[in-house]
Amino acid sequence: MGHMGRRRWVAALLASLALPSLLVQVGNLGLVREGRRARREVALTFDDGPDPRSTPRVLDALQAAGMRATFFVLAPSARAYPGLIRRMLAEGHQVEAHAERHHHAWARTPWGAFLDPLRAVRGVAEVTGRPGRFHRPPHGAYTLATVLGQWAAGVRGAHWSLEGRDWHPAFSSARVRARLSERLVPGAVIVLHDAGPGGPTTVETLPGLLAELRERGYRSVPLSELPGAAPQRWSDLRRRAFIRLDAAFDRLGGVRFAGGRRDNLFRIARVPFPLDGVKLGDGGGLRRGAPALEFHVNNPLLVDLGPRASVLQARRSDFPVVARELQTRPELADVEAVFCLSALSPLLGLLGFENLDLPPAYTRRLQRWAGVLRFAYGSAARAQAPRLSVLSRAEFLWRYGPPLEDPPGAYTAQR
Repeated sequence: MGHMGRRRWVAALLASLALPSLLVQVGNLGLVREGRRARREVALTFDDGPDPRSTPRVLDALQAAGMRATFFVLAPSARAYPGLIRRMLAEGHQVEAHAERHHHAWARTPWGAFLDPLRAVRGVAEVTGRPGRFHRPPHGAYTLATVLGQWAAGVRGAHWSLEGRDWHPAFSSARVRARLSERLVPGAVIVLHDAGPGGPTTVETLPGLLAELRERGYRSVPLSELPGAAPQRWSDLRRRAFIRLDAAFDRLGGVRFAGGRRDNLFRIARVPFPLDGVKLGDGGGLRRGAPALEFHVNNPLLVDLGPRASVLQARRSDFPVVARELQTRPELADVEAVFCLSALSPLLGLLGFENLDLPPAYTRRLQRWAGVLRFAYGSAARAQAPRLSVLSRAEFLWRYGPPLEDPPGAYTAQR
C-alpha cells in the first residue's frame, strides 16, 4: 500500500471514529436521550446486569417505591439468569440489550462493533420472548459500525441525559444522590448500574433516591413510556446548546437555581438594582444600585410546561422556594426587591408582580434577546415587549413566604 493509500485508510478510520462520536455520542443525533419537561416523569435505566448479588435488591427497591425502570442487560447474563429477566418483566420493567461483550466501541474492530448490537439484541430477545426496541452500547460509545449494527438489528440507540456516576471510585452513595438531586429535571433519562463496579453503590443509593423522587412528585416509567422521548433532531441540538449557554451565563453572573435544584422555574442572583426612580404600588421606591434579587426563568422548563402550568407551579412551589431563600440566606438579608427584566410580564402579572415600562434602550436589547431565546427553544416567533416586573421584598414575602397577619402597607393605609 502506497503512502497516499495509507493516508486514506487512516483518514477513513478516524472518520469512522470521530464523526459518529461528534454527531451521535456527543450530539446524540438519532438517539433517544431525554423526554420533555412538561410532567414530572423520568426514566431510570440500569446497565450491566443482571447480577444475582445486586439486581434483586434493585428490583426490591423499585417495587417498594412503586417505580418502573428500564434494564439494559448483557446477553450472556440474561441467558445465565433468566429468572431475573422474568421478574423484571413481571414487575412492569422494560428489558433491552446492552451488549454481547462489554467492550468500548473504540477498542473493537469495525466488524466486531457492527456485530455486537445484532448479537446482543437477538440474545436478549431469546430470553424475553419480545423484540427489542432499544440498544445502549457499553459506555455509550459509538463508531459508525455501531450505528450500522443498530440499524441492522432494527433498534434505536438509547443514551441518557443524567449520569449518576455510581461506577466512579470517588462517588459514595451520598455523593451520587446529591448529584442526581441537584441535576434532576422532568424528562430526564438517568443511567445507573445494577451490576459491575456501580452495582453496590446503586443498591445503597436507590431507596433514599426513590423516596426523594416520590417526595418531589416524580415517578419513573420505562423508557418507551417517557413523554416526548423521541430521537434527537437538529432542533434538539440547538435547544441543548442554548441550555449550555444559559449555564455559562449563570456561572459568569453568579446566577443559580433557586433551592439549588434545576427543576425550579427560577434562577436567581443578588444584584444592584439597574434602574432609576422606580415607584412601587405599595408607596415605596427603588433607587439605582439598591440591593435586589433578580430572577431569570428556566427556559426549557417554561416552554415545555406552557404558560398555565408554569403559573401554577410558580405560585404553589417555586416562588415559595425563592421566598425561603430570601429569609434564610445571609447574603440576601438586605435585598429590597425581587425583579425580572423580560417579555414574560403578562404571566408575572398573574403572579402579582407590578409591570413597568423600560427605557427604550433596555427594551430594544431585551427584545432582540427574547427573539433569540424563542427561536432556540421552539416557542412562538413573536414576543411581548420586555418590561420590568417587580415586587418589594415585603410584598413578595407576604405573597409567597410564611403567612403574615396583615399585608404590607396595611397599617399605613389605616392611618
